[in-house]
Amino acid sequence: MPASQEENTAADEDFMRIALQLAQEAALAGEVPVGAVVVKDGVVIGRGSNAPIAYHDPSAHAEIRAMRDAAARLGNYRLTGCALYVTLEPCAMCAGAIQHARIARLVFGAHDYKTGACGSVIDLMAEERLNHHTLVKSGVLVQECSATLTQFFAERRRQQKVEKSGSN
Repeated sequence: MPASQEENTAADEDFMRIALQLAQEAALAGEVPVGAVVVKDGVVIGRGSNAPIAYHDPSAHAEIRAMRDAAARLGNYRLTGCALYVTLEPCAMCAGAIQHARIARLVFGAHDYKTGACGSVIDLMAEERLNHHTLVKSGVLVQECSATLTQFFAERRRQQKVEKSGSN
């Protein structure tokens, strides 16, 4: 399902701001700054920040961690009727988990033109052969979400230059 560009609602922006706070926490921990929240009936029931380095776990993406948190709270891996807000377009692994969890609606901020699996590189959400289809909305607080990533990687490159020049 192609990402829609309908008007952002105040609620969409509020939930994305929470995800942005989680992304900042990831950045402070040295992780790529991605944050996610799962919302059901207007209430945040799951939170996650990117943590594959800290957990030595390639699946510890913000989306996966938020869905695990929500599933534990609900006592069910099926997150029917839930929305997932994430600062960066999900990768193929996360898009697959979103499908399996039966997330009703995905809202993301920045597109990921390298590994995005919800429209940028591939679009698993539009794959008609899959048995569940998640509604997708992109571009919510895109400036803020993109800036968080841009600043993180600019700082990382700066640090690498300093380390490289110090080792000469």
